[in-house]
Amino acid sequence: MTTQNLRVEHGTETSDVSSAPLLDVGRGNRPLKDEIMEAVSDIIDSGWFIGGPHVKLLEETVAEVSQTEFAIGCASGSDALLLALMAIGIEPGDEVICPSFTFFATASAIHRLGGTPVFIDIEPDTFNLDVSKIESLITSRTKAIIPVHLFGQCADMDPINSIAEAHGLKVVEDCAQAIGATYAGRSAGSLGSVGCFSFYPTKNLGGFGDGGMLTTNDPEIADKLRLLANHGMRPRYYHSEVGINSRLDAIQAAALNAKMKHIGDYSSKRAVNAARYEQLMVDAGIADQLLIPQANTDCGHVWNQFTIRIPGGNRDQVRQQLVEMNVGSEVYYPVPLHQQECFASLKENNVDLVETDRAAEEVLSLPIFPELTAAEQAYAVNCLAKILDVVEMPLKRAG
Repeated sequence: MTTQNLRVEHGTETSDVSSAPLLDVGRGNRPLKDEIMEAVSDIIDSGWFIGGPHVKLLEETVAEVSQTEFAIGCASGSDALLLALMAIGIEPGDEVICPSFTFFATASAIHRLGGTPVFIDIEPDTFNLDVSKIESLITSRTKAIIPVHLFGQCADMDPINSIAEAHGLKVVEDCAQAIGATYAGRSAGSLGSVGCFSFYPTKNLGGFGDGGMLTTNDPEIADKLRLLANHGMRPRYYHSEVGINSRLDAIQAAALNAKMKHIGDYSSKRAVNAARYEQLMVDAGIADQLLIPQANTDCGHVWNQFTIRIPGGNRDQVRQQLVEMNVGSEVYYPVPLHQQECFASLKENNVDLVETDRAAEEVLSLPIFPELTAAEQAYAVNCLAKILDVVEMPLKRAG
């Protein structure tokens, strides 16, 4: 079916709302502007731009939220993954199991150290790695597993950790989208050897640029992470390791400290928005034409994304029609990592990633940021219903 076949008459909306942005970072930052600017002014006066009390406070707060003993700031979520793998000793030739359906940084950190990403398929309902596939991918060269808590829901960590322990493997959590998420009452970031967080501006806890954090309960790993993030230098100008320059700026920490006070409220509002979406879709009669995301009963989902699935090969046409109706959306992720050109050399090692490939063709993320209004959500669902009304949609696939 062509895009032309999908065109609909938008009609006149009864509400004044005529758009629903995917994100509105300014809307979330505005109420905290004065508090943040005051902290930034203090930093400018002090001249303490790297580390310092603002960074220390953020590390302590993230450790508390993550139920870990240690938290170490770094320059980005990508660096957090790289530092974690350095700290657990990943070397050239080592294999690390990770999903292909994730952001590029998950696998690029492995590659940068000379390791080999071994891609694993995902579960169709949670988008997280399929635990039942792990054992078949383990070889004598496997050294670690990176479960990604995708879209704000934790992977099934107990069986992952059991398999890892049985084979002597480390587990590095990619928590870039999951600060505050829980699994069986335990926090993301405390469920493996190391947890890796991102503070990119669009995340649930977003800064004013790049920033990251590592969490662990292992004092030796924590010490090594601090050393590696500061050029492997201790004391000054004496280098026991070849580290990198990856430190969290004080201004980023100040902004994040202001937001951290509200992280529980942000997560609650995202959960309300997710529940409202589901009810709106049921009321609009389109729930049977889509796959609506669900939260596992043992997981505290923080809804970094609300990602529906549109079966039948119509996703891109539906998205284009939403653009024309001023409804924001995004595809996370259109090209799985095993299909990326830079990983072409790994193709012969790839197992059949059926669910990964299918998800890349079907997923569509709708607006869900905390400040999104009920009227904006209703408008988005109304537009989606109008579009689906003229699309020849197949019956919903079983998960």
